[in-house]
Amino acid sequence: MIVEVFSLCDAATSDGGKLNILGSFDVIRVQKLPAVLAHCSIAIRLRFFALEKGDHHIEVRFIDADGQGIIPPSAGSVKVDFSSEQRSAAFNLVLNIPGLKIDKAGEYALELRVAGQVVISLPLDVRLQ
Repeated sequence: MIVEVFSLCDAATSDGGKLNILGSFDVIRVQKLPAVLAHCSIAIRLRFFALEKGDHHIEVRFIDADGQGIIPPSAGSVKVDFSSEQRSAAFNLVLNIPGLKIDKAGEYALELRVAGQVVISLPLDVRLQ
């Protein structure tokens, strides 16, 4: 499996196999804390290969510098199944997060786990202006 896209962004959609991403970011600047982001999304595009057919447990966690969850993890399964002529297939996932509350400035991370293993971790820096 290859992670083709894993991004925190202002908005994302998946339509007809296309992953649309608006405003990818890794820094949030706020005037005061706690702060609430009205809306953001996590955009994910995973590519699986023929040998990886079957169910794959996917989990996304948003954690602080101490590894504590900021919001409940999002989890589910992806059923990888495609024709014998295909060598690989991409799967798009979009997680919408309305009203994300951030209590303190500092370092955070988004983790993507597949079958319980962290496959990628993205830093997010929250700063007071």
